[in-house]
Amino acid sequence: MAEDKPVSIWDHLEDLRKTLLYAISGILICVIAGYFVARPVMDFLARPIGGIANLQAIEVTENVSVTMRVALLVGIIIATPWVFYQFFSFIGKGLTKKEKRAVLIAVPFATLMFVGGAAFAYFVMLPTSIKFFMTFLQVETSLRIKSYIDFVTNLIFWIASSFELPVLVFVLARVGLVTPKMLLSGWRVAVVVIAVAAAIITPTADPVNMAIFMIPLFALYLLSIGLSAIAARLRSKSVEKE
Repeated sequence: MAEDKPVSIWDHLEDLRKTLLYAISGILICVIAGYFVARPVMDFLARPIGGIANLQAIEVTENVSVTMRVALLVGIIIATPWVFYQFFSFIGKGLTKKEKRAVLIAVPFATLMFVGGAAFAYFVMLPTSIKFFMTFLQVETSLRIKSYIDFVTNLIFWIASSFELPVLVFVLARVGLVTPKMLLSGWRVAVVVIAVAAAIITPTADPVNMAIFMIPLFALYLLSIGLSAIAARLRSKSVEKE
């Protein structure tokens, strides 16, 4: 049983400060490591347009800034298990040991969902978007390396982040902050939020690209409802035993 000790707001803020410090430190270390593999990663990201040789740089510092941006994306992806561990550990403070173990089990699943979202963005959304842009108005397009890499990294990061929804909802439901009833009653709001997110994140506002993003995200929302029901059941059993 977790000890019922009064915890001041300053203690919570100090724990949050440490959590953010550890998470950011881990990301910085991984970004440094990502710098050394940035070039092959850029070659991989440029495959949908025939390779990095088809890109152009028009500014003196453009290649450096693009390399750092790719290193940042690689660092965030590598650091995801560590960041999720810190985040879920912070949420789990004050829970019983059994509840903490259940929350921390979400770390590998959160990592898999993030990587899965990045793969979905690269293999499904990116080719569709590139095809739309390159064939629009049938005008020959010269691609700039900065605009292309910014476009690709934004797409991968935000879609990968959106795939964290089921795991996040499960953890919040496990600690009692979210309920299945709350999610079910708010499905209309969820559809509006998903549509707005799709319009912001997707590179174009055409219905095809938005649907490619909205359909899996709404499916993730439905999955979140199911996971929240499981988490709520587990939580009620734990309360009964205590």
